[in-house]
Amino acid sequence: MRVLFWYFEKFEWIPSKKTIENAPDGEPGICENAVAAFIHTEPDDEANSSKQVKHLIKQMKWLAGKWETKNVVLHSFAHLGELKSSPEFAQKLIELASQRLESVGYNVILPPFGYFLDIKLDAPGHPLARIYKEFN
Repeated sequence: MRVLFWYFEKFEWIPSKKTIENAPDGEPGICENAVAAFIHTEPDDEANSSKQVKHLIKQMKWLAGKWETKNVVLHSFAHLGELKSSPEFAQKLIELASQRLESVGYNVILPPFGYFLDIKLDAPGHPLARIYKEFN
């Protein structure tokens, strides 16, 4: 799994193009003071999903703590590598991570899955505002 973490003062999206035919209708959204994970899942992740979710959650909680926020965004982003897992697996992993984060008090925001989004970002120029991680 590859993840690009961002801290946003403001993150807005509007569903632009459906990429998964049976995806439910996507709604626009906005969040503020949030740590976002742009998540790229790979075929090897499917054999180690619980380990990958644990890595993702640990990093999200650490970074959210640095920014003193409980707002987190989990967004599928299949553009960080050539090998991709199935969309069904990516969605399942995001849903599992969401449930676990919510169970410990985080406000989890899920932009529409299966869409390209028009995005507006407002992020500070700070070393902890953008972090890239690979989890094996």
